[in-house]
Amino acid sequence: MENTRGPFKGIIKDIKGRRACYKHDWVSAFGSGFRILAPTTYIFFASALPVIAFGEQLSRDTDGALSTVETLASTAICGIIHSIFGGQPLLIVGVAEPTIIMYTYLYNFSKGRPELGTDLYLAWTSWVCVWTALLLILLAIFNACTIITRFTRIAGELFGMLITVLFLQEAIKGVVSEFSIPKGENPTLEKYQFTWLYTNGLLAVIFSFGLLFTALKTRKARSWRYGTCCLRGFIADYGVPLMVLCWTALSSTIPGKVDSGVPRRLFCPLLWEPASLHHWTVIKDMGKVPIMYIFAAFIPALMVAGLYFFDHSVASQMAQQKEFNLKKRSAYHYDILLLGVMTLICGLLGLPPSNGVLPQSPMHAKSLSVLKRQLIRKKMVKSAKEGMLQQASNSEIYSRMQTVFKEMDASPAPNSVDKELKDLKEAVMKGHGAEDAKENFDPEKDIDAYLPVRVNEQRLSNLLQSFLVGLSMCVLPVIKMIPTSVLWGYFAYMAIDSLPGSQFWERMLLLFVTPSRRYKVLEGDHASFVELVPFKSIMKFTVFQFVYLLVCFGVTWIPIAGILFPLPFFLLISIREHILPKLFQPEHLRELDAAEYEEFAGAPRRSSSPRLKEREPPDFRSEMTEDDFYDAEILDEMTTNRGELKLRTVSVKEERLYQVHPEDNV
Repeated sequence: MENTRGPFKGIIKDIKGRRACYKHDWVSAFGSGFRILAPTTYIFFASALPVIAFGEQLSRDTDGALSTVETLASTAICGIIHSIFGGQPLLIVGVAEPTIIMYTYLYNFSKGRPELGTDLYLAWTSWVCVWTALLLILLAIFNACTIITRFTRIAGELFGMLITVLFLQEAIKGVVSEFSIPKGENPTLEKYQFTWLYTNGLLAVIFSFGLLFTALKTRKARSWRYGTCCLRGFIADYGVPLMVLCWTALSSTIPGKVDSGVPRRLFCPLLWEPASLHHWTVIKDMGKVPIMYIFAAFIPALMVAGLYFFDHSVASQMAQQKEFNLKKRSAYHYDILLLGVMTLICGLLGLPPSNGVLPQSPMHAKSLSVLKRQLIRKKMVKSAKEGMLQQASNSEIYSRMQTVFKEMDASPAPNSVDKELKDLKEAVMKGHGAEDAKENFDPEKDIDAYLPVRVNEQRLSNLLQSFLVGLSMCVLPVIKMIPTSVLWGYFAYMAIDSLPGSQFWERMLLLFVTPSRRYKVLEGDHASFVELVPFKSIMKFTVFQFVYLLVCFGVTWIPIAGILFPLPFFLLISIREHILPKLFQPEHLRELDAAEYEEFAGAPRRSSSPRLKEREPPDFRSEMTEDDFYDAEILDEMTTNRGELKLRTVSVKEERLYQVHPEDNV
């Protein structure tokens, strides 16, 4: 990121850069035709389900002051604003778990103050949002986004792991609560008698674990052996919402003799009910907040602003990883300015604000890269086949494909395109003559291996999915049929699904691998630090992260001071820059806290059996059809669950092939 000096300089530069391609953002979207609906529906479900779950959590934590209606409304309004006026349209915004945590702390604080109470809770949070918006706008004006690079992997993964722990905590608390009477309910009702409470609890365990298990299984559907690639892809993309639908339908098959309150279902007022309307006029109550609490709102606003600045910028970075090869410039400063405006709007409407979310933002970019890849591949294959039918030379075949790629690429730099297509050129030119090249090069199969990643950078998919989130408020009677236990299972799913791809998690698992079995780690694809950093340094770094995680988690349990839970992450910048370099060698610290996810390919097991050495694996490649080359499956292998693209290379240590399996070297 460029180091811009002078107030407003970063915002002005961002606006000029994005204005030049604003028209193309819409033209490229409509040029995709109906294909754009696939990434739209995919990211809609990825955005809507967490927002519904967070709404139920917020309703329970604030005694119904806010609910799913408000989280959906905020996500829809901010999504529409950002998709039209935002600098980076690939960025997905929504109500996130940190916002729910902060609003819970604010509610507990307000409830314990007679001057505020529950009546002025929303009015006071509006003042918090006003201060937060002011701070975010100041951060944008004075180009604070240039310091985002100081939030390295250690901070990002610690924050992600804290959210994972909080998800698991919410899931466990939710399932346990199914065995007890909800706060404020009449204990004499039949559904709250021991028999039905116990039945409700057992059903909650079944539904939550059932959703968790099936959602995790469908998430990996692309790697299944059975079914066509289209079917596997559909299940992988939409399996989680389908499982929510299936378990909700299953909950409706319970015999009629069971009390109607079993199992418990999501509770939220409908859009047109009075309970959903009072927050829209919260601005009239802002003047009733005592002046002391108006200024006191600056303290939590400071934490919220720092949290949003960090979360929004990291989500934007993940959506714009250099491996996506985006052609349009970023707009970090301007997007923080717009985030401040959106926070102000949400505050004045009595809604919890939305900000950039993970992993939805990189998921959006990945889904659009699949779309762009399909469009480019189709035309490149067609041009190559036409050249082969016309008996064109190998250089002419490559030239045709290169021309198609340049035509469909947005504002490409010629030198960059030539470099990116170098491997494809070698594949076409690998024969000594034209006939050899045509016999060896199969465009249906070989283009997949050498086609660079390209993303269809446009605004329409973000706009449409935001409209769909808004329309979800009109189907709340259907949404209210979801059992709360299914949502607890979904919280557990979000927690567990976020672990693969986290180097912090991989290092914690590595600590439990005995020295004699560590070669097993090298057999599979693994992070580069496994080979390049001594185990003692890995252990020391991981223990430090784990202890720091416990500190951060402990802060969230402090009744009032828990609102300061983002503070340890800001302190981590100084710790990373001044303390950790004294504890670790520079090259080791660079590997353990690398900006990119670098992965080494696994070492093949060397067998001492001559028969196994002589035996060659069967060549299934010739039997594959176009159906087997599925772009989404390729990109799934290239990315982590967090949406981070992997840089996969071969280990630089050649002797590793002989050291991984010492028992084979005889």
